[in-house]
Amino acid sequence: MAIEWAEHVTLNTARSRDDVFEQLAEHFDAAEIVELTLMSAFFNMFNRIMDSLKVDVEVQSEVDRIKSSLHLDLSLIHISEPT
Repeated sequence: MAIEWAEHVTLNTARSRDDVFEQLAEHFDAAEIVELTLMSAFFNMFNRIMDSLKVDVEVQSEVDRIKSSLHLDLSLIHISEPT
């Protein structure tokens, strides 16, 4: 649910998605929702600044090394489509 909320914050659709907010509120209290929203907004801002200035956040070889050590079971992930 936190990831879905972060996606809506990123896409600037959170404001119009009362259903998503209500689901989020079932799992997180008001302070936690504020924190999730602030963190999503912060990382969006940070990424836009770094992208605009063409600054690599991490050296590509380090990203590749981390990627090769991860195992992600996609069958365990559910992302609902916006309605």
